[in-house]
Order: sequence, then C-alpha cells, then structure tokens
Amino acid sequence: MMTGEERKSAFGGNGKDAERLDFSPPRVGQSCPQQYPHPNDAIHATSSNGSLGEAMDIGQVAALLGCSTWTVRQRYLRQGLPHLQACASGKLVFFREQVIGWILKRQKQKGGTLR
Repeated sequence: MMTGEERKSAFGGNGKDAERLDFSPPRVGQSCPQQYPHPNDAIHATSSNGSLGEAMDIGQVAALLGCSTWTVRQRYLRQGLPHLQACASGKLVFFREQVIGWILKRQKQKGGTLR
C-alpha cells in the first residue's frame, strides 16, 4: 500500500527513481541545415571577396571617408550608407567592405572616376 507522499510524487519511496529515468540530451543543431544556413554563411556570401571586412565604429568610418562623425550620421546614413544598429539607442556598426562598396557604387552613379 502507498503512503500519502508516494501518491503525491508518483516516484516511490526514496525519490531516486526520477534519477533513473532515461532523459535523452536535448537536440543540438538544426534538423535540416541545407534549408537554414548557418548565420556566418550569410556574412561570407555578402561581398565579392567572401567577407564583410572588419567591423568599424562611426569614428573609423568618418576617417575612411575623410569627414566628421556628424557628417556620417546626418548625411551619409540618410543617403543609404550600410550599417547595423542592434536597437534604437544602440551603437552603429559598419563593415569595411560594405562601406567601400557603397562608395564605389555612388561613384559609378554620379559619373565619378574610379582610381
């Protein structure tokens, strides 16, 4: 006959029965990786040479473009300079190859010469 505690827990006398159950480890990974590529694959497939280049902050982009951080924020972001922002108040992140590609594209559109 079962005691009151045995009826509540359903594991029996010493409580060790729960430890003996065979719990398989959680599944890690994806069930169909071809359908859902790894996030790093998207990074490497973006530019022509296979990478986005180094991550840069707004000061480094301003130095690359030869202007102030104010100009980058107020002018070039509005003109479509590619960047990432984690949240509304988050830090802006730029990738070197994307910035250079954006510059080259603008030069071609404006009739500029490529050196």
